[in-house]
Amino acid sequence: MDVPAAHIRADLPYRDIARVLAREQAGALPVVEAEDHVVGVVSESDLLAKVAFEASGHRPGPIGRLRERRLHGKARGETAADLMTSPAITVLPGATVAEAAWLAALSRLKRTPVTDREGRLVGVVRRDALLQALIRDDAGTRAQVEATCPSADRDAVQMAVHNGIVELTGRMPTATARRLLAEIERIADVIEVQNLLGPGT
Repeated sequence: MDVPAAHIRADLPYRDIARVLAREQAGALPVVEAEDHVVGVVSESDLLAKVAFEASGHRPGPIGRLRERRLHGKARGETAADLMTSPAITVLPGATVAEAAWLAALSRLKRTPVTDREGRLVGVVRRDALLQALIRDDAGTRAQVEATCPSADRDAVQMAVHNGIVELTGRMPTATARRLLAEIERIADVIEVQNLLGPGT
């Protein structure tokens, strides 16, 4: 998850939205109101419809397709609140990688907002990071994790790796466990460590 998350205020004019998207090199960004509550997402597609309308004055015919008529209505807006897609598809911080990936696929955006249970923005998760997490080599990661464990403690510690999440169970002296956790967290493909170790002797 990327923290802090770039975002756009609901009252930001569309030309300023374009500048923020370019600066952040993002195809879409969450739109927030008071106390950083996410109210939608504004994308390059939303802006493209707006500038095309400004340039051509195109209007759908009387029997124009429903989607085109909706797009035309949105393109008449001036601020992020007018142009955004709402409600936004968001993910909670405690979601699994697979759950977050499914929601990202539904949103069809490269960045999915992460919100707390009150709907406040806490970060964004990138589609490429989710994809990398899902296809990572858990066997290779496990081998790296095992190599960090002191040989004297390997029989007392069980290690499991799934989608980059390492779970440690068993028993280990507290000071040794702290050092082990610090080393595991430095492994590139580890995205989380679940420490279920009990104190050892």
